[in-house]
Amino acid sequence: MADLLHKPLLDIEEQPRTSKKTPRVASLDVFRGLCVFLMMLVDYGGAIVPIIAHSPWNGLHLADFVMPFFLFIAGVSLALVYKRVTNRIEATRKAVLRAVELFLLGVILQGGYFHGINYLTYGVDMKRIRWLGILQRISVGYIFAALCEIWLSCRSRRDVSFLKSYYWHWGAAFSLSAIYLGLLYGLYVPDWQFEMANATSSVFPANHSYVYMVKCSVRGDLGPACNSAGMIDRYVLGIDHLYKKPVYRNLKECNMSTNGQVPESAPSWCHAPFDPEGVLSSITAAVTCIIGLQYGHSLAHLQDHKQRLQNWILFSLSLLLIGLLLAVVGDPVNKSLYTFSYMLITCASAGITYSAIYLLVDVYGYRCLTFALEWMGKHSLSIFVLITSNLVVIAIQGFYWTAPENNLIHWIVTRFVRR
Repeated sequence: MADLLHKPLLDIEEQPRTSKKTPRVASLDVFRGLCVFLMMLVDYGGAIVPIIAHSPWNGLHLADFVMPFFLFIAGVSLALVYKRVTNRIEATRKAVLRAVELFLLGVILQGGYFHGINYLTYGVDMKRIRWLGILQRISVGYIFAALCEIWLSCRSRRDVSFLKSYYWHWGAAFSLSAIYLGLLYGLYVPDWQFEMANATSSVFPANHSYVYMVKCSVRGDLGPACNSAGMIDRYVLGIDHLYKKPVYRNLKECNMSTNGQVPESAPSWCHAPFDPEGVLSSITAAVTCIIGLQYGHSLAHLQDHKQRLQNWILFSLSLLLIGLLLAVVGDPVNKSLYTFSYMLITCASAGITYSAIYLLVDVYGYRCLTFALEWMGKHSLSIFVLITSNLVVIAIQGFYWTAPENNLIHWIVTRFVRR
């Protein structure tokens, strides 16, 4: 085992000059495939097993690991993509172009362009389009981490360490974190009101609009009603461009019915839109990508399995300890706000998970056990598009027995989700 741990995985720097394509790192594809699998599991299984769905507000469920895992592995991959940068301007142009492509694809997939599995229609009112979402958040993290790697890398070829070799990266991460914490805890949130047409209420008709008032006048509140993240999104994006079905409606205070209706007796904020991929929380999401980038440096520049694993495990345990400490002293673990404790705990979890996959796949070579995840990782974007656009579900739903409602999707929904 000791000899195996000291054997190089691949030496990118010593690839033959005739090789036109850098070999893929299997563990990266497996981890990416695991992210896609978890995404599908929580999206379709969350309605059946609520404990794996997103936590309504504070707390950590299985679904809350998916986004930071995607951001983490994007950062790891960037260390390999930009291991050698000969032309920074050209590398920056390609990175920006890639980020813009991801952002625009995300707007199409999650901006309201597709109308769900029950409607074979498309199109979105630009007054109500949702600008932010999963791919948009990944694109933001991607461009921050890519610019750090392209412009702020000052690595000594004799030494690779998380802190010493990339101190400008950590300077960027700490600066972003300071901005996030300053805005989250320092901004004053006044009372605010919003008007909802086609309200979520079960009292008013569908074409009725109602003005709700939310009492705040606080600073540093991290509840769903009066946090500064929501205020920033309402000012910058506009309330009509936020996510219309926030997960906090599953809180007991909102008393949401099984068909998604919020009673009029619920607090006013239960009716308000809120974007879990908002502007402020995208700052700490970008830090997640930068942290993943540091893990990737060990993969790109160290050739010893044991040294890589030691770096990753030590760093992961350190992040986990700090994250748990912050949670104990009062910083809630919250995915919707992407709090600092949530970022550190999920980064640590991603690092430990990747280390285990790396040991299994790249060190011991058990790729036969993870071939399905590896395939999914290689085609992760295509699978994401098919799942998010509901094209797979619509295709399955199109095959029925005698009557259109006698299809597999309708049977699953009526038997397991609405029972």
